[in-house]
Amino acid sequence: MLRSKQALLFPKTIWVNLCHYRSLHRKADLEKVGPLASLLKSRSVVRFRGPDTVKFLQGLLTNDVRRLDEPASEKDSSALVTPNLATVSAPPMYAALLSPQGRFLYDLVLYRPARAEDKLNEAGSGPGSDPDEAFELFADVDAFVLDELLNTLKRYRLRSKVEIENVGEDFSCWQRYGGSLTKTSSDVEEPEAASVGWGSGVDRSGESASHGNKHGTQWYKDPRLDCLGFRGIFPSNTTPPLVEADKETDEKNYILWRVENGVAEGSIEIPKGEAIPLEYNLVGLNAISFDKGCYVGQEFVARTHHRGVIRKRLLPLRFVNSRGEELEQKISPGSEVVDTETGKKVGAITTVIGCRGLGVLRLEEAFKRSSALTIQGQEDVKVEATRPEWWPAEWFQEYQQDRAVA
Repeated sequence: MLRSKQALLFPKTIWVNLCHYRSLHRKADLEKVGPLASLLKSRSVVRFRGPDTVKFLQGLLTNDVRRLDEPASEKDSSALVTPNLATVSAPPMYAALLSPQGRFLYDLVLYRPARAEDKLNEAGSGPGSDPDEAFELFADVDAFVLDELLNTLKRYRLRSKVEIENVGEDFSCWQRYGGSLTKTSSDVEEPEAASVGWGSGVDRSGESASHGNKHGTQWYKDPRLDCLGFRGIFPSNTTPPLVEADKETDEKNYILWRVENGVAEGSIEIPKGEAIPLEYNLVGLNAISFDKGCYVGQEFVARTHHRGVIRKRLLPLRFVNSRGEELEQKISPGSEVVDTETGKKVGAITTVIGCRGLGVLRLEEAFKRSSALTIQGQEDVKVEATRPEWWPAEWFQEYQQDRAVA
């Protein structure tokens, strides 16, 4: 199916205070309807190409980019079996670019595209080959700070042999998510996909789709969390494979799904130049390697990590009135959360979508049983904080131990 590239017309505020919330599904609803797919117009695509690509990114980003240059193995593969590709592919990587002071600037999801030998040849009879193929990586990035990000990367490039190119017109980022996406093998999840491509029996009705092309794009497990589903970049003039016509939905449903799972994304939800990476749970989202060595901002991140206790963290929130009824479109990002018993400031709201949101709160007050959290200046709005299911147990134990010592 062909599709035209839609313009990025959304103002910055739409991603932190979305309207028309009543048209969205709650997470419980999304868990029932099966796999949904959304075109992420809030993300753009950048391509890195050249012999110094890995070395260049390794010295900038929080994760160990060298892993993207290693041979793919079945153990590490995270891709859905997809037409025109082998069943084993290098998994994508989530990473961040920080300021020299260790504050968050930009997030990136890095992908190593399939190499010639991973795809079919033009005849569709076996693996291809291209001895002159240049090494390249793709990244989906926040579209609203794209120009800033490109300028920053080019400022760091100096004499590195790497091309940095905006390919957002040619490629788009998609997310596939919902309650029926499981953690099991992709051929079990998608038996129809497993039958297409070299190395398996060929579905004749889909044979033309399995012939070689220059892209060979595919779905990958989201590198942050299994509960976020699958992610990928695809040519902008096509709908990705495995997307049913009645299951394509507005990006706002994905944002709601992500917010209810306690995950922020982009340089607005994770405030650029201000956010402390560990408070926004980037370790739990697989964005930081503590073994890779130096990168921009590494000293502050390492010091915060080895200090042992993070007293504030990003949490999913629900906004209700005194009767427990959900409130919509009454809270603004930046609003302060206070404990009505003590009058102390507990934290601040960072993202709002209807009656749901995200906020960086002090864990001691957020999870105190007797605590009654409200919005400062809006005492009729009650704030309920929850602990995401994916949180490592030690995060909560650290908070409890810190509280006991205090």
